Amino acid sequence: MRNICMPFAFAGFLMITITSDSRTSAVGANSGRFSYDSYATTLKKYVDDTGMVNYAGLNTDPAKLKAFVDSMGRLDPNVYDRWNEKEQIAFWLNVYNGLTLKVIIDNYPIKPSFFRSRVYPKNSIRQIAGVWDKITFRVMGRDLTLGHIEHEVLRRKFDEPRIHMAMVCAAMSCPPLRNEPYTAQKLGQQLDDQSTKFLTNSKNFRIDRSKALLYLSPILKWFDSDFVNKYAPRENIGMHNRETSAVLNFIAGYLPPSERDFVLKGNFKINYSKYDWSLNEQERPAARKNQNEP
Repeated sequence: MRNICMPFAFAGFLMITITSDSRTSAVGANSGRFSYDSYATTLKKYVDDTGMVNYAGLNTDPAKLKAFVDSMGRLDPNVYDRWNEKEQIAFWLNVYNGLTLKVIIDNYPIKPSFFRSRVYPKNSIRQIAGVWDKITFRVMGRDLTLGHIEHEVLRRKFDEPRIHMAMVCAAMSCPPLRNEPYTAQKLGQQLDDQSTKFLTNSKNFRIDRSKALLYLSPILKWFDSDFVNKYAPRENIGMHNRETSAVLNFIAGYLPPSERDFVLKGNFKINYSKYDWSLNEQERPAARKNQNEP
């Protein structure tokens, strides 16, 4: 989840519309219709309400996901460049998450490496060599890695730290994968909903008042500098530095009053939880059967 991309210069025009059945599509002046419909179908069919993915099922039925991946490869960069910022962010979030699904099923079932298995779970995206910095995908006619998309597009080009609540690296400690595409019209609502879900999970945010400890996801440490521009308070919170204060101020906006007051006072130490790199996979029927056998 932590890697690097190349700047783009694009030009064109596009208008996003939501159809009556909630499917998303885009109409470009020069390139015809661009649609998230096939991706929406994939998410609805293979991702449950908790964000867990049926990779086994998707692996046997990849046509809709492949259609989405093919369409992002053919998208005219002259069209993309005229989209507004929300349209662009929604596009790249869908691209990142869609391509992550693609790289998992391209390597499914995941074959663990002897050496990587000494550090990471055997059923993990971390077992796929070069997953973020070597494996490339065609996007708008260019070969890009997932790392490029994350660090040089989403993080560098947009001042929107809530993307870290939406990018899903196929691990249990990632934010939950939405079972709908991101869209420009609903982007703010979707990112707020993702933030709420992420912080509601006690593995990502938990207060221990008796020990004056705050437990946080390491995502909020790895990317704390991304929160400074939008969320840094005038004065640092407690004894915490500017980056951490920005993260705490961000978190506080999604908390009930009693927890918000505790966080904004800053009278605590922070412990960052261990990241669980296990695959965000729905339990397979065979696994359930084996568990029920005497």
